[in-house]
Amino acid sequence: MNNQQMETLIADIVREVMQRVGVQGGSAPAGGAQNLAKYIDHTLLKPEATKADIIKVCDEAKKYNTASVCVNPSWIALVAQQLQGTTVTPCVVVGFPLGATCPQVKAAEAAACIAQGAREVDMVMNVGAAKSGEWDTVLKDIEAVVAACRGKATLKVILECCLLTDEEKVKACQVSKLAGADFVKTSTGFSTGGATAEDIRLMRATVGPNMGVKASGGVRTREDAETMIAAGASRIGASSSKGIVEGGADLKRCANCGNCKNGGTSCPTGNAELRKVLY
Repeated sequence: MNNQQMETLIADIVREVMQRVGVQGGSAPAGGAQNLAKYIDHTLLKPEATKADIIKVCDEAKKYNTASVCVNPSWIALVAQQLQGTTVTPCVVVGFPLGATCPQVKAAEAAACIAQGAREVDMVMNVGAAKSGEWDTVLKDIEAVVAACRGKATLKVILECCLLTDEEKVKACQVSKLAGADFVKTSTGFSTGGATAEDIRLMRATVGPNMGVKASGGVRTREDAETMIAAGASRIGASSSKGIVEGGADLKRCANCGNCKNGGTSCPTGNAELRKVLY
């Protein structure tokens, strides 16, 4: 398929999805919000995370039996060791958090992490290429990592939805599917916003019922997680697994305004300190 054929296909899909979402939204996968822990990628991506912090996250994941533990590449060997003999999967991020490295570098990073025990890979797509309308570049970028993961690891593609228009989100979902990825994911948690139910509905409607959709960024409470699952998420990226699984204080929902990361001194929800912990 050449670039013009791909653009034509994507344009047709964009029109169809926009019409469908405007009428009925997406649909959640079977199972609803039951057994929330198995939806969660228990995540620690802070640059200052220590070995003790990583081990603690692994212990929490084993306690709650989450789907995975998601970390930066330098920690994946430790995570694989800590999770050995459990049902919790070692997960790693690649090309993180900007997605601006070369496809060959992302593929090599994925391959190195898989060799150290990663069984799920969350890659950041080339956001700049997507914003430039260079979808063939985006496709080849994802295909390079698909090739590295094939038969060895599940691949999730991070779109960074807060930086995309709705049309670009649809195109990015479809290109990810065409490339052979297993999931599409909303956010890194390091940009200007996180997951929204609206984005999850749009992504689910675009990729259909059989591809994974991961909500990540700002999902901190049981209510947040259940909202995302009802919108169509099949996986949740979160650092607050305890609060999601056990329930906790009745916190106001994050508005994803970005004030807490961009020098702001106030938070419309009153949870600025909690928000900073996420990032």
